[in-house]
Amino acid sequence: MIWTILLLFNVILFFLLFSDRTRSKREPPLDKGIIPWLGHALDFGKDAAKFLTRMRMKHGDIFTVRVAGRYVTVLLDPRSFDSVIRDTTSLDFSRYAQILMERIFGLQLPNHSSDKEKAIMRRHFHGEGLASLNDTMQRNLRVLLTSEMLPDQTDWKRDGLFNFCYSLLFRAGYLTLFGGEQNNNKTDATNVYEDYRRFEGLLTKLARKTLKSGERQAVFSVRQRLWALLALSGLREDSSLWLRDYRRLLREEGFDEETQRRALLMQLWATQGNVGPAMFWMLAYLLTHADALTAVKKELSRVTLPGGVFLDPKQPTPVFDSTLEETLRLTAAPFITREVLQDKTLVMADGQEYDLRKGDRLCLFPFVSPQNDPEIHPEPEKFKYDRFLNADGTPKSDFYKGGRRLKYYTLPWGAGRNGCMGKQFAINTMKQFVFLVLFHVDMELCDPKSGIPGFDTSRYGFGMVQPDREMFVRYKLKAQSRIH
Repeated sequence: MIWTILLLFNVILFFLLFSDRTRSKREPPLDKGIIPWLGHALDFGKDAAKFLTRMRMKHGDIFTVRVAGRYVTVLLDPRSFDSVIRDTTSLDFSRYAQILMERIFGLQLPNHSSDKEKAIMRRHFHGEGLASLNDTMQRNLRVLLTSEMLPDQTDWKRDGLFNFCYSLLFRAGYLTLFGGEQNNNKTDATNVYEDYRRFEGLLTKLARKTLKSGERQAVFSVRQRLWALLALSGLREDSSLWLRDYRRLLREEGFDEETQRRALLMQLWATQGNVGPAMFWMLAYLLTHADALTAVKKELSRVTLPGGVFLDPKQPTPVFDSTLEETLRLTAAPFITREVLQDKTLVMADGQEYDLRKGDRLCLFPFVSPQNDPEIHPEPEKFKYDRFLNADGTPKSDFYKGGRRLKYYTLPWGAGRNGCMGKQFAINTMKQFVFLVLFHVDMELCDPKSGIPGFDTSRYGFGMVQPDREMFVRYKLKAQSRIH
């Protein structure tokens, strides 16, 4: 027994001595934390924004931290982002994406052509394909919203605002893109949503490999059910042309049926995981900021098509756009992550040069900077619906740091080759949803004094943050609504 203990002690000592790391003169400041190997993993996972803000105050706009045996260089100077986003030789997006894809969805897609996948998305989420998707999504939103509230209903319904937004937008998006697997599409969409929410509730733990034993069994079980529910998506006529083409590509590349179903769950999360939460935050801000609510309603009332149910997509809506951009500035918090494929010298905007090591990971976190940088956005903690408007009401895009005009002053949609290709479809969907709610539904807070919820800080890095509690509302169709 004593020899086993001594052997284990020597192995640990060897590991600590030879796996440790020191900073060279040209490398970013190094902060390994006090816990061997683990480093700052606990603080990073618990509240990345708070942790990285603290590291920024200590080290500046670039630094390297140890996180569960990996060394992650964090860059928080948006003036220097282009040198990362445009580099496809020394820096790679796909490797870390593949790691998360396997952890979260149990999915491996070796030799998959991302260029062909992007071409399919470009064909269906732009031009005539986009117009068709918009029409289908608008109809589904209208049908689902009226099914929630009978036209002759006079009593208020009570629900959490987060559930109201997420449920409606998820089901409408599912019916639009994935179609139905049963005779009753609406019932099927509800079943998928309920299982999806159980799966998503443990998604961050899946990604970080921190599931407890009971959680592991639960998430694997619900993931199996979702794979089964999605089995026919992309094979039926009621699925979107985009999904049918995507599934055809997977078949042509030789992936079997099980792999295809796993890929469909990944696409379900990618297409539906952020719109609902984004609209929760936007309605939460509108319901608590009367000036913003009045301005958005006034603008949308002017761009309504005859019949009062649909918006004219050709009409500009700078007030809505500014309000949405401000909402996303405050609540969109994805990581932009790259693997360092070879030793690289990173040249900062101020001319300072830093060496990055092959095998490390490079991370941008726009939520901290530029989105919550007070030099770029004064009083960044406050919601200002007109922050992205000039004095004459035109869109504002001039923001500065250190006297230099910024290319990236918010980054909710990603950037470069990995920017969101479905951005315009998502914006059109959110605009139509807000219009339907504001003009066809009476909605009010159950407790106006409760305030807007805080963030579930464990979800930093995975797109839109989610609230740490519900915000309850009551609602009913307006008496003169013609939505039905």
